[in-house]
This record gives sequence, structure tokens and C-alpha cells, in this order.
Amino acid sequence: MSLTHILILGLILVVVFGRNKLPDLGRGIGEGLRQFKKGLNGEADIDVTDSVKRLDDEENKRG
Repeated sequence: MSLTHILILGLILVVVFGRNKLPDLGRGIGEGLRQFKKGLNGEADIDVTDSVKRLDDEENKRG
């Protein structure tokens, strides 16, 4: 990609989204990429240990 291509792409983004929305758009894309990388690395934000313990307890009660 040459500098001309990048400038044209930037101009199109400004026309489509407007100058005020571009920082929010960039922030959203960055956050999405961070969450995607966390998902690939196996880092979870959700703690499921209580749910797993509860399921184990229920299975043990059943027999």
C-alpha cells in the first residue's frame, strides 16, 4: 500500500464516519482486537468455578 492509498482510505473514512466519530471507531476496534486476542490466549473474564462446583455437587448427589 502506498501513501496515496492510505490517504484516500483516510479521506473515505472521514467522509463516511465524520471527524468526531473516528476516535470512537478506533477505540472500539482496538477493544475488539484486545478481546479477540484474550479469547485466543485462553484468558477468560468469566469465572465459572462456582458453576462447575455446583454441577459436580449435583452429580454427586444423584449417585
